[in-house]
Amino acid sequence: MSTPITITRHQGLEALELVAPDGARATLLLHGAHLLSWVPAGADEQLYLSPKSAFATGQAVRGGVPVIFPQFAARGPLQRHGFARGKPWQLVSAEAGKDDALAVLRLNDDGATRMVWPHEFEAEISIRIAGRVLEMELACENRGATPMSFTAALHTYLRLTQYISASLQGLSGLAFWDSASDRAATQHEDLLRLDGEMDRIYQDLKHDLTLRDGDRRLRISQQGFSDAVVWNPGQAKGDALADMPEGGWKQMLCVEAAQVLRPIELPPGESWAGMQTLELT
Repeated sequence: MSTPITITRHQGLEALELVAPDGARATLLLHGAHLLSWVPAGADEQLYLSPKSAFATGQAVRGGVPVIFPQFAARGPLQRHGFARGKPWQLVSAEAGKDDALAVLRLNDDGATRMVWPHEFEAEISIRIAGRVLEMELACENRGATPMSFTAALHTYLRLTQYISASLQGLSGLAFWDSASDRAATQHEDLLRLDGEMDRIYQDLKHDLTLRDGDRRLRISQQGFSDAVVWNPGQAKGDALADMPEGGWKQMLCVEAAQVLRPIELPPGESWAGMQTLELT
């Protein structure tokens, strides 16, 4: 039997506090369908959220899991990272079951979106927590009469406790675009260690990744998304961010499930879905 989860408020914005029977917890804003927090059963916070984040209508939150749609970064004519993360999403359902907690939010086109992106669409995000697993699925349906093309990502900020020794495992052999140096390259080492600014789009991810941070191991998998973005602003750019404290860049690493290098092409009436799963092992 399921128990409905009611809307509360977090930092003045409408939010859902998901709690699974085993103690796993998550906080999800309706603003931007933005996941702020994920605490697995018997563990600590796994996401990074900047203490200087703005919680205001129309503004993006720094940290957690922003929803990037329908444009990644500045790769197109829209505002950076698209409009979805700054829009109010509608609650479809939220409930705690006997084994998990699940919330579904929806975003439809409106007059404001059609002014900048002339498409009729319905986007949904589903957030599920159970034990030490977080599942995030982003789906989109083309509800118009013409084809539409878009890029998207789940811009996941992972919390780091030991920046100097932290690494990401599983990228060996993958081609990537280095946005920091504006060049293409190939990853040769299996362990990617953090060393200054990093902004890479890895192509055709086939295997799970593992974040190694001290004794912590976080498995990262994805379906539907073909790219993985790995980003840390480094000291110069990180300390220059108005919504991140000095040194905050040492406490985070973005590992994003993304569709960037080959945009999604949706004919009328067709749907697409992509998922990222995090598991604390």
